[in-house]
Amino acid sequence: MKNQQELIDEYLYYCLKQRKLDEKTVRAYRIDLRQFSEFCVQKKLVTEKAIIRQYILHLHESYKQKTVKRKVASIKAFYSYLEDEEIIDDSPLRKIRTEFREEKILPRSIPYSILQSLLSSMYSKKSIESTIYERKLLNRDIAVVETLFSTGIRISELCNLMQKNIDIEQGIFCIKGKGGKERYLQIGTEEVLVQLKEYKRYWEKELDASKFFFLNRYGERYSEQSARRMIQRYTQEAMIEMHITPHMFRHAFATLLLEEEVDIRFIQKMLGHASIMTTQIYAEVASKKQMEILKMKHPRNRMEIFEKNVEMGDTGVV
Repeated sequence: MKNQQELIDEYLYYCLKQRKLDEKTVRAYRIDLRQFSEFCVQKKLVTEKAIIRQYILHLHESYKQKTVKRKVASIKAFYSYLEDEEIIDDSPLRKIRTEFREEKILPRSIPYSILQSLLSSMYSKKSIESTIYERKLLNRDIAVVETLFSTGIRISELCNLMQKNIDIEQGIFCIKGKGGKERYLQIGTEEVLVQLKEYKRYWEKELDASKFFFLNRYGERYSEQSARRMIQRYTQEAMIEMHITPHMFRHAFATLLLEEEVDIRFIQKMLGHASIMTTQIYAEVASKKQMEILKMKHPRNRMEIFEKNVEMGDTGVV
């Protein structure tokens, strides 16, 4: 039988040429399997369950659950390949139980004060931009940011918004979400509607030639990558140190509404979540924020309490 490294090389070649897997995926497999081989030391193919169990324990001690899960999956796939090719009779991982504790990652939101600073900085540029072209692009950028924050829609949903699905006068958007599901959102802030109407006037010529609502300078669909770069540029101009992504406006939308005590089921509907459990994670963010506020702002923290000495006599308190 070939040694372990030779079998790994053959498996990676099979993944790349026959399964047509992405090069990045194959590269990840290579790293995972190399680490496994280095841990095992021996050159011959490892089939002892005790060694594999030791390696999985080592992974749990060294990496986060998500990374462990991926590395174990890489090893499982390798041994399944060997089994399919009849190089081994049974995969040694078949009877090894691998349980993972799912880590709960709280979404990163944008604090209210930073949102205010970003929007204030963008609106302030309106009086600075000199040419119609500059004002036109600035207006589009403000409309994009305001829409993200006002509706909580995904950046992919914003970039794929069709003109036919927007009623600017009423401020109603028909959003095509995941799985082709539709949901309706209404913008309730007059200032935001003013920006959207202004955008429609500025970009009237380009909009007449496109089915999409948000466009780039060439009159084509505004891309997710363009939105990321745009937000990064205005964040830097506002001297905000926090790294802000388009998706974080969605998190801010949900978290800030929960802080205003909006029913979580309304937020679930607006975000387009199929399960309330998906939305529930924002409640934890809001709860965490509430704890921080109470620790920092509660007046009891500034109270100085002075204890008085009380003398006790034979008959009680004097």
